[in-house]
Amino acid sequence: MILLTGATGTVGRLVARRLPATEPVRLLARDPARAAALAGPGAEVVGGDFEDPASLRRALTGVRSALLVTANPLTHAHDENFLTAARAAGVGHTVKLTTLSVTEPGATDLVTEWQRENERLLRASGLSWTLLRPRAFMSNTLGWARSIRAEGVVRGADGTVATAAIDPRDIADVAVGALTDAAGHAGRAYALTGPAGITPVEQTEILGELLQRRLKFVELTEDQVLRGLLARYPEPVAHALAESAARGRHGSKGQVEPTVAELLGRSARGYREWTAEHLAEFGGPAPG
Repeated sequence: MILLTGATGTVGRLVARRLPATEPVRLLARDPARAAALAGPGAEVVGGDFEDPASLRRALTGVRSALLVTANPLTHAHDENFLTAARAAGVGHTVKLTTLSVTEPGATDLVTEWQRENERLLRASGLSWTLLRPRAFMSNTLGWARSIRAEGVVRGADGTVATAAIDPRDIADVAVGALTDAAGHAGRAYALTGPAGITPVEQTEILGELLQRRLKFVELTEDQVLRGLLARYPEPVAHALAESAARGRHGSKGQVEPTVAELLGRSARGYREWTAEHLAEFGGPAPG
């Protein structure tokens, strides 16, 4: 049995669709009805919460491999509770989604430090583990969809700063390999990037070309970026994300890693390929 947390999130839902039909799968979700809509044939959906250790123990019973995705950078209790329950249930292997910024000595923002500690907790747990450390998701640009549809405008910061953003499908493909072949991936930490660094201006150009629309990129100031983050996140998280963005201006996030190609035997997907699959969300035609 393979257990997936974060099954309604960007990566978790893709993993759920990609696991072999021969693998029994259990999805853990606070909203089982929503998760059930995403589950494949034969998948089991159970309700549970990282703050409810009893629900975690029930969900992890009979599980040999698990995907751990947590999302609250203001607490380590979610990872701690999960790992305690996993040990008690005899889970064989845990695949943890973190971030590539944990490898950067100068990255000391709240979110990065939270993920560093989560990794430490897993390594110290006594469980077999694999760490997935992706760069920014290409799907983050879906945040531009509304302004593109309404105005033909992309608003963002650091328009000429490249990031080696990754297609979430590539993360999911790597996760499936680690979940189904624990022995082959145990004790490994994978730096996951796209095939090239790409700037927001270049992403905007690709979107415009595929949408056959003239799009305009509008550069936001640091204050405008922070105000936008404060409207969506708790203040400590907003400041951490702004700090991370500022750090990227020095080029630290543009480096490409070969890991995806090495693990999957093919090149990592590029932004143009990702965009072609998501044009409908930006106001274009659905993929054929």
